[in-house]
Amino acid sequence: MTELTELVGSWMRRQRWYSTKSVEPRLRLLASVEVEPPRDGARVVTHFFADDGPRTPRVYQVPVVARRGRDGDPVALIGEAGGHYLYDGPADEAYVSALAAMMAGTFRAEGADASMRGHRLGAPVQVRSSRRLTGEQSNTSIVGELDGGGLVLIKVFRVIQDGPNPDVSTLAALTEGGSLRTPALRGWVSGSWPDAIVPARASGELALAQDFLAGAEDGWELAVRAAEDEEDFTDRAFALGAGTAELHVQLAGVLPTRPAGRDDVAAALDGMFQRLTIASTEVPAIAESRAAIAAVYEVAAESPHPLLQRIHGDLHLGQVLHSAERGWQFIDFEGEPLRPLAERARPDATLRDVAGMLRSFDYVAGSLARREPPIDAVAWARRSRRAYLDGYTSIAGSVVTDFGHLLDAFELDKAVYEVTYESRHRPSWLPIPLTAVDRLLSARLV
Repeated sequence: MTELTELVGSWMRRQRWYSTKSVEPRLRLLASVEVEPPRDGARVVTHFFADDGPRTPRVYQVPVVARRGRDGDPVALIGEAGGHYLYDGPADEAYVSALAAMMAGTFRAEGADASMRGHRLGAPVQVRSSRRLTGEQSNTSIVGELDGGGLVLIKVFRVIQDGPNPDVSTLAALTEGGSLRTPALRGWVSGSWPDAIVPARASGELALAQDFLAGAEDGWELAVRAAEDEEDFTDRAFALGAGTAELHVQLAGVLPTRPAGRDDVAAALDGMFQRLTIASTEVPAIAESRAAIAAVYEVAAESPHPLLQRIHGDLHLGQVLHSAERGWQFIDFEGEPLRPLAERARPDATLRDVAGMLRSFDYVAGSLARREPPIDAVAWARRSRRAYLDGYTSIAGSVVTDFGHLLDAFELDKAVYEVTYESRHRPSWLPIPLTAVDRLLSARLV
């Protein structure tokens, strides 16, 4: 399999979902499983590769369709090996059809060291045609046209980990609970594969299918357009805040909640100080403000904490859609992709989601300030942030004021994380989070 491994490694490093761009892939084939018997001259195989390039090995799912001729999508061509042309599975109808059939319960795939099986909620997903979506994302998304009409979004997880994926477990619980704030989950595929580190089997989710909201607008694009056109966004921001609170209420109703204990507070504080240490080491401006930032964290740690529950975990304007029929819709419950799954599904304070959305409004103004000529949307962002908090309070009550110290710490922690990210990847954007850090600290002194 050396030829296959080298071919996939060369192709993988060019993909958006490859998670360690600064590291050359060092792939090791863990297992392969035939997704369905060969048909129409095509073999559909899912490979599980360990990448030993990063400090901690990561496991990737790489679905491949092998064809004798060059009759697949040329953009999706991985290369030629063993007399076959290999294509990225999500761009090929053969793979998408097999995945949908698996979710419908038609069959399961068993290999020597790996397996795959489907699960469904409600009617089976029967895809007539499909197209892979483009754009920057950590997974691969496919829009499928259903035999009975309507559209479905199929998401294929690229980096996989041992354990339940909250994108599936959260959406399944919300769907079964009748949520109107999320697209309904239709089905998913789980699998098992050899662990990359220890001699054991790992298991988890490999893909999911949910309703596709045709005509829905991306929240980030909607907000940016409104800000650059100087269009009032407060009504929509208020509705987004109310929708966020409704989502939190629904999550608390379908998944466990519990009081915050000393260990929870200590773990949250440790995470904040770890991110602060990294940022202080890499960005002198943060080092100068370290004591003031640490004081905010310490105050939050000593303040009352709300009940902990399942939250979105990575909420920002890019994780919401606006539908003319259904209003604001929340998507992508996977959490931060590179955090361990167990951490992402751990009960947390809802104000962490609120802080993430507040930072996202700030980023709208920051991104427009980098335009040529620059657009001043600072006042727009301030009004939108205020309206969002008002909307959240209209449903959640006094949680924002009762636990204000915690919200301050979460927003500051998010800005500190952004400082590290921008300093490494987009230095020209570094002023956005640095300005936020200064503003948040100054507000504490008023």
